[in-house]
Amino acid sequence: MKAIYLEAVNSPFVLIEKDKPTAGPGEAIVQVKAAALNHRDVWIQYGRYFTKDYPAILGSDGAGVVTEVGEGVDQSWLEQEVVIDPSTDWGDNPHAHSNAYKVLGMPQDGTFAEYVKVLASNLHRKPAHLSFEEAAALPLAGVTAYRTMFTKCGLKAGERVLITGAGGGVALFAVQFAVAAGAEVWVTSGSDDKIEKAKALGATGGINYKQENWGKTLKALVGGFDVSIDGAAGEGFVQLVKLAKPGGRIGIYGGTTGMIGQINPAELFWKQLAIHGSTMGTNQDFADMMAFVEKTQVKPVVDIVFPLAEIEQAMRYMEAGKQFGKIVVKVSQ
Repeated sequence: MKAIYLEAVNSPFVLIEKDKPTAGPGEAIVQVKAAALNHRDVWIQYGRYFTKDYPAILGSDGAGVVTEVGEGVDQSWLEQEVVIDPSTDWGDNPHAHSNAYKVLGMPQDGTFAEYVKVLASNLHRKPAHLSFEEAAALPLAGVTAYRTMFTKCGLKAGERVLITGAGGGVALFAVQFAVAAGAEVWVTSGSDDKIEKAKALGATGGINYKQENWGKTLKALVGGFDVSIDGAAGEGFVQLVKLAKPGGRIGIYGGTTGMIGQINPAELFWKQLAIHGSTMGTNQDFADMMAFVEKTQVKPVVDIVFPLAEIEQAMRYMEAGKQFGKIVVKVSQ
C-alpha cells in the first residue's frame, strides 16, 4: 500500500510502499478514502509534540470503508463507510485523560496511508449527508470543539458565545456547532474576509483582533459573553476575561500566541468565572459529537483537498495559516 512516511525530526514527508496491515482480535482494517491535517502533524515533524517515536506514519483524522475485521468483531462492519475516532486509552476519569492516552498517528500508524488498523470500538458509521472528505475533517477538530463548548463549558441555546480565530478547524466547528445549538455566535479573526465567511455560516457578527482596543469595542457593542472558546491564549485571553459576563465560562484548547498576559484576579472571583482547559475528548464525547452532527446535519468546512503525494505541500499550506476550514488529503478512490 502507499503511505506517507516521516523518517525523523525535520525530515520531509515522503511517499513510500509499505505492507498492508492485518486485523488482530478486536481490530478492523479501514481503507482510507480521505484524511485531514492537524497542527499536531506539523509539530511532530518539527519535534515539538510530547510524543517522539520516529519513524512514523502520521494522520489522526480519517474516513473510509472497512475491508477486514478481526476475531470478536461484528461482521456487519465489513464494507461499512466509517469515521475513525482517533483516541484510545483515555482512562476512567472523564475530566482528564490518563498517562496512557494516545492519538492515532504516533505512536500507532495513522491515516496518511491507503489502509489503517484501528480498534473496532473506535469505528463510527459515516453520516450519510457527508462526503468522505467532509467526514475526514471531523475527528480531532470536531471532538475538541464539542468537548470544549458543550462538555466543559455547557453552552446552552440562547446564550451568547465568542469564538476566537475564526478560520481554524476547531474554531469553525465551534461556530457551526454553536449556531446549530441555537446560541448567538460572535467571532474574532485577523481577517475581515474570514469574519464575513463566519457570518455566512450563521455567526451574528465579529471583530478583527488587529484593531486597536478590539475588546473595548466589542464590549460596547454586545455587553458581554456567557461563553468564550479560545485556541490562541496570549494577550487576547485577557480580553476574554474582561468580556465575560458574571458567571461566564471560558474554554481554552490551544495556545498559538503564547503565554497569557496579566489578568486581574478580582475579575475572575468577583464575576465568579470558570476557566476550562480542554483538548481532544473521550470516546463518549466523540460519540455525542457524531450524533450531534447527524441530528443537525452540520457539514464541515473543507478549505482545500490535496492528493496523498502532496502532503508536504499541504503541511506548508497549513503553516501559512491562510485556510478557512480543514485541509484534507484524498488518499484512495
